[in-house]
Amino acid sequence: MRILVVNVNTTQSITDAIGKQAAGAASPGTEIVPLTPSFGAESVEGNYESYLAAVAVMETVRAHPEPFDAVIQAGYGEHGREGLQELLDVPVVDITEAAASTAQFLGRRYSVVTTLDRTVPLIEERLEVAGLSARCASVRASGLAVLELERDEQAAVDAITEQAARAVEDDRAEVICLGCGGMAGLAERVVERTGVPVVDGVAAAVTIAESLVRLGLSTSKVRTYARPRPKRIVNWPPKAG
Repeated sequence: MRILVVNVNTTQSITDAIGKQAAGAASPGTEIVPLTPSFGAESVEGNYESYLAAVAVMETVRAHPEPFDAVIQAGYGEHGREGLQELLDVPVVDITEAAASTAQFLGRRYSVVTTLDRTVPLIEERLEVAGLSARCASVRASGLAVLELERDEQAAVDAITEQAARAVEDDRAEVICLGCGGMAGLAERVVERTGVPVVDGVAAAVTIAESLVRLGLSTSKVRTYARPRPKRIVNWPPKAG
């Protein structure tokens, strides 16, 4: 089995961390192929960057040679999963939805701990669109930008575990979801602080993607995610200069 894991930003070190986390969760015989878009922002923390990332991810996957058996969109709250589902005949799994749906097997209510406060509405919106918001106790911001997660690991751990503990104590969450692909590998530290199950979206997405492939299931093409109708697209891709 071959699974593409696509970072939504252009920072290679984050792609490497996501790829490592995905490979660690994969079953024997599953090949993980991490991909970095060739254009876009170095981190995705707002609507403009998110929509740009959606186009970048779709074009990155379209350009990648087949065969592959599934695609994971490794960005929290980002747009674009629906476009990939239209384009592809293989399963497409978004880490936001993978983490939240997995959390619902583990406790009555879950909370998401993410990066900056400005990303909170994007995640809330994605959970609502996916039908996963009813059991979400809260979406909490650690106050750290995506790239800060790499620059000062201890500060990142402290900020994330603090918000996770507050989610459990104040919001009555029973499960924590790590709300950023760049948080890959931090689950154990959060478990130590909170004592509750912690779901890493990348690891959850790999497991879900593998299950869908083994079951022989993929996206329905009857209506919502039917292939794009053939039509002329003007000046795409844009020419340099």
